Amino acid sequence: MNLVELAEQNVEKFGEISKLVYEDRKYTNLEILKEANKVAHGLKNIGIKPGDKVIVMLMNSPEVLITYQGILRAQAIIIPTIFLLGPKEVAHIMKNSDAAAVITTKAFLDNINSAREGIKSLKHVIIVEDEEVPETISLSKLTKDCPEEAPAMDIGDDDLAVILYTSGTTGVPKGVMLSHKNLYSNAVSSYEVRDEWDPDDVNLFVLPLSHSFGLTVMNLGFMLSSINVLMPWFDLEQACRLIEKYKVTGFAGVPAIFSIILNSPDVTDKYDLSSLNDCASGSAPLPVEVIKQFEEKFDCIILEGYGLSEASPVVTSHYRERPRKPGSIGQAIPGIKIKIVDEKDEEVETNEVGELVVFGDNISPGYYKLPEKTKECFRDGWLYTGDLAKMDEDGYVYIVDRKKDLIIRGGFNIVPRDVEEVLYQHPSIIDAAVIGVPDKIFGEEIKVYAVLRPGDEMSGDDVIEHCKKYLADYKCPKLVQFLNELPRNAIGKVLRKELRKLSES
Repeated sequence: MNLVELAEQNVEKFGEISKLVYEDRKYTNLEILKEANKVAHGLKNIGIKPGDKVIVMLMNSPEVLITYQGILRAQAIIIPTIFLLGPKEVAHIMKNSDAAAVITTKAFLDNINSAREGIKSLKHVIIVEDEEVPETISLSKLTKDCPEEAPAMDIGDDDLAVILYTSGTTGVPKGVMLSHKNLYSNAVSSYEVRDEWDPDDVNLFVLPLSHSFGLTVMNLGFMLSSINVLMPWFDLEQACRLIEKYKVTGFAGVPAIFSIILNSPDVTDKYDLSSLNDCASGSAPLPVEVIKQFEEKFDCIILEGYGLSEASPVVTSHYRERPRKPGSIGQAIPGIKIKIVDEKDEEVETNEVGELVVFGDNISPGYYKLPEKTKECFRDGWLYTGDLAKMDEDGYVYIVDRKKDLIIRGGFNIVPRDVEEVLYQHPSIIDAAVIGVPDKIFGEEIKVYAVLRPGDEMSGDDVIEHCKKYLADYKCPKLVQFLNELPRNAIGKVLRKELRKLSES
């Protein structure tokens, strides 16, 4: 159960095949494997030892797949890092992880150099460009004359493969430790969600491979013979062009991507997107209205699921061959147990709300250097997600909201998603988020942040009146603010802490 076997098994099972397309160039599975072996030897040659940590800070590219596999083959640990982070956040990751090396690009060197000041563990900065740059080594120089055969490896199932730093939406980023078994088992379980996979599928990689969702999509890709079209970063027009050119049949995305595509007819109507068959959505709740409209417009189903970094990340999914229930995040994927518990840690009845907890080979051993936080969230092998949920009689799970995002108004519990689903039903509202703000009388009051369709107009009173048609009075917002766009992290999740800061200004 280790990740280096995925690349080797792909070649053994399917032979040498085209596996990746990037900027219209094709890469074979064997080419990726050989280059990864060369990276592993190169890293060992500069002193990277088993258990050392190597940061990879790149936009999506073939080098990400190659260096990830190379790091693992050197028995080191990958630290995937989203390139949008500032020097302060990068410095925290470098220092907290005790990183020995960074693999990056010239474009991010100023950021890297600012962040690394005073960090003694960092010995090497490797750039993907074939250039001489002071205080760096090029990837081509690192791998020059290195053998294409795999180095000797002794990797255990429980050896760490990745330390993945959370986005920090609720505080300082925490390093989630993920073992080979965690990630390998999650890829296998994700594979088993479908009865069969079409070898002629063409998948578009739009998720950052530095994120847990993108990581598992990448790992799952090694189990299939289908070809993957890789984008450096999601761009609407480029995505549509690639879907048309390569007859893409599906992609895994976050809710913001589906909303952008749905609400951009000026772009999407220019391209033939009829090859789309089914897509997967995760990372945040996907509004039911978005699912309905997307499927009607593009004749493409969306299989919504749920996961979190601490679970490698996939926990639930809609199965392709089973009934779908809009608003649900599906059922537990194979090999994973889930239950809904109350504050006394006892299972609640069917359709009652409680905290979602998860058990399986995919569950992280904990947070790096945070033993107290680990004890709080990981108990007897179960992950306490902090998400409020309910489960129906068929095992379908419905996320109600984050425990920390619950709004308590005058003693009544209000979940933001209940209000947000109503907001999305209005044709002029294309994006929305709800938070609780302090109130002297009720403790908290409900505030809406909304983004309107270009050219449409609404007042705050219009929004409130719309909500009153569908919600009990105590659930109706009293405050409304319009924005050009909602603040989101690199993966597209709404940053409620930024909205709270905005409400205080």
